[in-house]
Amino acid sequence: MPPVFTDNSYARLPDRFYARLAPTPVTAPKLVKLNGALALQLGLDPEFLASPEGVEILAGNRVAEGSEPIALAYAGHQFGNFVPQLGDGRAVLLGEVVDTTGVRRDIQLKGSGPTPFSRRGDGRAALGPVLREYIISEAMFALGIPTTRSLAAVITGDPVIRENVMPGAVLTRVASSHIRVGTFQFFAARGDKEALKLLADHVIARHYPGTQSYRELFERVIERQAQLVARWLGVGFIHGVMNTDNVSIAGETIDYGPCAFMDAYHPETVFSSIDQTGRYAYGKQPQIAGWNLARLGEALLPLLAEDQDAAVEIANDVLKSYGGIFGAAYLAALRRKFGLFTEQENDAELAQSFLKLLADNGTDHTQAFRRLSDGTVRGLFEEPAGYDAWEIRYRERLALEPQDEATRRAAMLAANPLYIPRNHKVEEALAAAIQEDDYGPFERLVAVLAKPFEERPGLEAYAAPQSADEARRYRTYCGT
Repeated sequence: MPPVFTDNSYARLPDRFYARLAPTPVTAPKLVKLNGALALQLGLDPEFLASPEGVEILAGNRVAEGSEPIALAYAGHQFGNFVPQLGDGRAVLLGEVVDTTGVRRDIQLKGSGPTPFSRRGDGRAALGPVLREYIISEAMFALGIPTTRSLAAVITGDPVIRENVMPGAVLTRVASSHIRVGTFQFFAARGDKEALKLLADHVIARHYPGTQSYRELFERVIERQAQLVARWLGVGFIHGVMNTDNVSIAGETIDYGPCAFMDAYHPETVFSSIDQTGRYAYGKQPQIAGWNLARLGEALLPLLAEDQDAAVEIANDVLKSYGGIFGAAYLAALRRKFGLFTEQENDAELAQSFLKLLADNGTDHTQAFRRLSDGTVRGLFEEPAGYDAWEIRYRERLALEPQDEATRRAAMLAANPLYIPRNHKVEEALAAAIQEDDYGPFERLVAVLAKPFEERPGLEAYAAPQSADEARRYRTYCGT
């Protein structure tokens, strides 16, 4: 039985919100990965999706019952420069389903062919970026971080040209919605207050029910974004391209382009080849999130008050809350990583002192926190004297905690992953799939990352960082 889409509520908005079009068919679709557990959660039949008819739908060769395919319009600031029209240049929203928990979810194809928003692009996706998004988005989900999900990856049988000729692929992405900060900017740039109001009302109904005003909507989006970025920092994640068109209004991590996970801790870490100035470096992500939210505030001005000056005052007043919300969320995440259940005045300074030790010693971020829980972290420091002095303070702080050591250790192991998408392991999986048509490394990596906190024998290589020299040379690419 084919999947039946519950609805496409976004397609009921006026035509200027999107372009109606079906995906462009491909030559020889072949399923390379299906997320069966996610399919069941969405109320879909994994056996059907893996069948020839199901693969035709996942590739874009067949439009499923109930689907109303559309490409969404949006604008955005790209590396600080405003582009008034971007939109889904290589993606089509097929429709929506209500999952087994009652949550409405978008199902979208990425790499499904050109749209009116393609801007001379081919509308296709290469296999490497599709598999990268599958690996990292599912890893983020397992880490407990709000994220879009990956339902399936299909190779198309058609080549795409990027730096060189690569096999083409289509990713089926699942999201709470695909509405972005840039969606609001699209209509604000056109002075379309009616569309802004329709969009804001749609977002409230779908993501923030009970919200009583557009000011409160802005407040709730700020809260989710602040908490999201705090969680990114907790696991060493670097988004790589935090443009406003890559900021989900629902507070999910979206658009896994040149993203990566940090090995050796340093706030200035950048992997993206297109981030020449380090605008989106690891440690700058909180600042950039605030900047992006300010752009949302600008777009919302016509809805905040009739008088422009009053609207600006409201927006600025709301924006002032971001720093405090982020700071509290980040400190709470750090306390969990350090095994601190209570709050003490000097906790932030204690945590930052440890992070500075990591930066000064080139110590691996993930390993350091994981081994802090069992007292073996000292061996990771090239110059352990600094750690020894810090540990005395840490032990004094732990003495103020009411929990016993076993409880604290269990909590730390549940907060500090052992396995993250190590960059060299991701590249190994992609190279095997692209160059040798071997999906074994990809499958093994996905399986390891599905249980990031659970230590398992024989998986030591997945917990080890790449060498410092390899890490310094490592670069990620957008793939568009």
